[in-house]
Amino acid sequence: MAGEAKDDLIISARVRIVAGELEWSFARSSGPGGQNVNKVNSKAVLRWRAVDSPSLPDDIRQRFLVRFQSKLTEDGDIVIASDEYRDQPKNIAASQDKLREMIQQVLVAPRKRKATKPSLGSKRRRLEGKQRQSEKKEGRRPPAE
Repeated sequence: MAGEAKDDLIISARVRIVAGELEWSFARSSGPGGQNVNKVNSKAVLRWRAVDSPSLPDDIRQRFLVRFQSKLTEDGDIVIASDEYRDQPKNIAASQDKLREMIQQVLVAPRKRKATKPSLGSKRRRLEGKQRQSEKKEGRRPPAE
């Protein structure tokens, strides 16, 4: 596509996060890796300001902020870290995939629940169940004199 930045994060046809909005930092990763793990900053930490990102339409932003409220910082940033892999580019891609997956979860608005009435059959079954329970309890009572 013409004018497309290489590092933009494409979520859907409607949502694209410009690379300039994503802040990256790198740290030493924990876990296996031998002596190399002490020398290389392979852990990728992605910070994205979701609260006022111009890349998200308002409806999607509201659903995102509600859905992931517990993962937001006080400033309204989302912080995603990845140290699954032993090399930095794979961890960058993993962090981007995590963010992409989070946004895809809120792309489509949930359908409104349409109120319905219970069917006649379900009403009948419920009442029959209550009657059976009543008869069972009635059978446990001592005979009346």
